[in-house]
Amino acid sequence: MSDGTVNMSQVEALHVALQQSFSPNSGVRDPAEAMIKRLKFVPGATQMLLHITEEKQVQYEVRQAAAIQLKNICRECWVERVSYLGVPLPAEGSSTTPDESPQSPPLLSEEDKLAVRTKLLECLLAEPDKSIRDLMGETLHSIALHDFPDKWPDLLPVLLHAISQNADPSQALRVHNALLAMRKVCKRYEYKSREQRGPLNQIVMQSFSLLLPLAQRLSGPNENSLEGAMMLKQILKIFWSSTQFYLPNGNNADGSASSAPSPALANPEAMGPWFDVLRAVLTKPLPEASTGLEPKDQPTSKEGRNAWPWWKVKKWSAQIMTRLFSRYGIPNYAEDEVKEFAKYFSVQVAPSFLGPVCETLSLRPSGQFCTDRVVHYCLSFVDLAVELAPTYKLLKPHMDFLLYKVCFPAMCLAEEDIEEFENDPHEFVRKQNSPLADFYDPRMSAITLVTSAVKYRGQDTMQPLLGFLTEILRRYGAATDDAGRNHVEKDCALLAFGSLSEILLSKKKYASELEGLMVTSVFPDFNSPVGFLRCRACWMVQRFSEIPWSNNGANLRTLIELVLQRLSDPALPVQIEASKALRFLIEVDGADVTLLPVLPQILNEYFRIMNEIGNDEVVAALQVIIDTFGDHIEPHAIALVTQLSGAFRTYIDVGEDDDDAAMAAAQCLECINTVLKGTCEHPELYRGMEPHLIPLVLQILGNDGQYLEYVEFALDTLTFLTYFPPVLSPQLWEAFPLLYVAFENWAFDYVILMTPPLNNFITKDPERILSATEVIPDVGPMKYIDMVFNIVSKTVKEDRSSESEQRKALSLYMSVLHNCAGRVDSYIPIINDIVLAKLGRQADAENPSTRHVIFQVLGSVIYYNPELALFEWENRGVTPQDDEGLDDDFHSPIDNVDELHFLNDVLKAAYMREPDVYRQVQAALPTEIVACCQQLFAAVDAQRAVTPSP
Repeated sequence: MSDGTVNMSQVEALHVALQQSFSPNSGVRDPAEAMIKRLKFVPGATQMLLHITEEKQVQYEVRQAAAIQLKNICRECWVERVSYLGVPLPAEGSSTTPDESPQSPPLLSEEDKLAVRTKLLECLLAEPDKSIRDLMGETLHSIALHDFPDKWPDLLPVLLHAISQNADPSQALRVHNALLAMRKVCKRYEYKSREQRGPLNQIVMQSFSLLLPLAQRLSGPNENSLEGAMMLKQILKIFWSSTQFYLPNGNNADGSASSAPSPALANPEAMGPWFDVLRAVLTKPLPEASTGLEPKDQPTSKEGRNAWPWWKVKKWSAQIMTRLFSRYGIPNYAEDEVKEFAKYFSVQVAPSFLGPVCETLSLRPSGQFCTDRVVHYCLSFVDLAVELAPTYKLLKPHMDFLLYKVCFPAMCLAEEDIEEFENDPHEFVRKQNSPLADFYDPRMSAITLVTSAVKYRGQDTMQPLLGFLTEILRRYGAATDDAGRNHVEKDCALLAFGSLSEILLSKKKYASELEGLMVTSVFPDFNSPVGFLRCRACWMVQRFSEIPWSNNGANLRTLIELVLQRLSDPALPVQIEASKALRFLIEVDGADVTLLPVLPQILNEYFRIMNEIGNDEVVAALQVIIDTFGDHIEPHAIALVTQLSGAFRTYIDVGEDDDDAAMAAAQCLECINTVLKGTCEHPELYRGMEPHLIPLVLQILGNDGQYLEYVEFALDTLTFLTYFPPVLSPQLWEAFPLLYVAFENWAFDYVILMTPPLNNFITKDPERILSATEVIPDVGPMKYIDMVFNIVSKTVKEDRSSESEQRKALSLYMSVLHNCAGRVDSYIPIINDIVLAKLGRQADAENPSTRHVIFQVLGSVIYYNPELALFEWENRGVTPQDDEGLDDDFHSPIDNVDELHFLNDVLKAAYMREPDVYRQVQAALPTEIVACCQQLFAAVDAQRAVTPSP
């Protein structure tokens, strides 16, 4: 197939396999899926997949499946894939070779690559279906990562030619798809440094003169087609990828990115036409379908509107405006080279955007529709404008409208939120705690704007805003029946108060009134029949726990009791917020008097909530309880570890698909380590915890890095379990070979955390270290002591290991030498090989820390066997007085007193064991170090002479 032709009989066989992969009959489906998995090993498979994908007569699902397989093969087999350690990755889903090693994926031939590049581009330009088109676009993106521009020089000319046909209505599909492809290429450079953006600069220089007139036409009042909106969306996405981090630059003659400033910096007005396009897009009216006005047929459902191309275009316009404002709108924050452009933007551009932004924000208050994303970006733009003087001057007359008619309604719970609270509480909790909400939720951007208005323009906004919120609370409290109470309005008012907590607490005149606010407007809501108000009451505690409580702490005690009651609330979101609130109350003076007597019940409530949902903040709150009441936690330690380890396993079962559960799982491990730390003075308790903790540690260490995000916590757990108990259990020793396998295969970067448990293993049972063996995959039987030496050797020799990692690894040599007296003579040459070689590379090192550790190791060798040490050094011809580098090292001052004490101990030990050898060693040592030791000994003797005996 090197000539680009395909064998039709093979194509038909592949077509049948793709069809059969959808069969409900496993006898038919399984062989088909096996064949598809092997496609990456079949020459010409990519061309066959492309042939099936482009055939419009083929069943849609089969075409889609072919496009997916093509994308996967190109991603996996275009170039050799390597891990972050530089190790080639095996083929996904591949079998093993005869020697049981994973089978590497073959790379596509250059002929296949050329055929794919040529045909893929043509197929993409002609594809009308969005799903298949997007899959082809992802395939193009993965190829462009490696081949553009050097191996795909005709890509940009083909795309530019297709775009240039935009005046011909019959070419609309090809124009749109060419724009989509260009966006995929630009995205490849979106996050690149300035020096790596040469190809992107070339795209900008060749395409923007073509894209700008097209964008101007498509954003004009006479363009209302969906095709036009889709093209305009792609143009704005190209503009976004080209400008969100740097303004486009020129290139040097060789095509590399020029270091000269962007032309836009020298002539800021050159960007003016693009700004005009953004303004035109945002101000374009989008009437309801019922009016019959253009653009026609706006969907009526919220989901349909959100996906409608014209709303998508507005979203991108608002997003670009806000991004440009955040980078260039405030000159004081701008980098030096863009300060002039920032001044121009802040004075000329940002104020001109305010009108379209505020008009857009007025849509909802006037009863018209606007998508959440557009509102979010417009609010974010206004948030930036509040801080900037030229834009705030324009905003000031409209602040009441923005705060009370735009922000306040945006902060209120919507009907779907309340329905979710009652019918799908897990989803409600997930959304309320999502860290991504800041990037899309208008509620969050409204809160941020309100906070910024008070922070930066408090003299204009604070008193009116507090009066507005207080009146809502007064009106709610004065209502005599439920019909007169707006629960959503009160919830929003409390949300606004809580969002301003940091500012209110910092000002004495407001801080003194907060306790009254809590007692009159929050305390009653703990028993409200409205679930989301009970939830908000618990949230308010988190914001205002630092109030200076008066009345002899009576209100504080009442508050703690109210929160404790909500731990068993019938609504899950209330339980979550109550558990988080308790974390803040625990740290308040006097809280322990109320909490300690009911500590067992509190722990049980936390366990129950953790069994209900994985939430890292709940587990973090439990950790604070354990840490705060550490002296009282021992009776509950085993139960705590049992519950936490069980919760961890539950969370990791869904953690891959649930970020909240994954974070909660990590928090469980951290909490376990807090329990171990709190009970370390009673290591006998560890025996009862081991049956729950050891399997957990083994699971994390023994799964080829599948649980990499938990390794740090597992190693901390292992350190506790190996340090405090006087004897290590056989089950605990199962972790030792797993540590080695993990280090060799995927956990090299964790050597600093691995060293403490390894040291503990060596110290607690040196006999086992010397005698035990384990079969290591792909290696065979290996002694534990050899595993230790391999870890040290690899760490010290590898360039990618840091000096601190090497120092930590070298400490394992000292542990072996000090604990295996007379049993490791055969390893002394290995130690000298590694240590002396490392010392030779330390001659010019500025930081002496590694040299200090090296000499501690050499001192340990002397301590272990002075005669053997001297024999080894003489055989190597590197005794100190003969080795200039070694001698020179001691010509610099030794400022580490601990090191001198250590050398003192070593030399005394050597003298006691072998006096004759000691004299030889002393003669071999540099005179400076002997003199330092002698001075230290003399100083100690003098001190003893004048110090009375106890």
